[in-house]
Amino acid sequence: MTSRFTELSVDCHDPERLAAFWCEVLDIKVIDRREDMVEIGSWVPTVEDIRARHMPPTLVFVRVPEGKDVKNRLHLDVSPIDRSTEDEVTRLLGLGATRTDVGQGPDRSWVVMADPEGNEFCVLRTLAP
Repeated sequence: MTSRFTELSVDCHDPERLAAFWCEVLDIKVIDRREDMVEIGSWVPTVEDIRARHMPPTLVFVRVPEGKDVKNRLHLDVSPIDRSTEDEVTRLLGLGATRTDVGQGPDRSWVVMADPEGNEFCVLRTLAP
């Protein structure tokens, strides 16, 4: 048997705040909460489910003392499913995201943004019908 991609961990100052932001962005829910850690996902993982098939990974926000200093080496990409890319960018700005420049240059088909703690992510093309 091979390994499965089950969680993506994000270091942060405020796990509750960042988890709430990403729950709104992705329309998912908190599935576990412990001291200094919040896990969110679209399903509650079980060993049986993970072994049986590939499932979307959960996001785990872990409190750390240090801040973010440089551009992420790994980031999330999101695609709106029921609105245009620009309408989704507007919605995300309202949730606390910011537009950011990581050297992507003009005239790109995606928009680079940062979550409330400065972690970059991209809004890609819309998947709306």
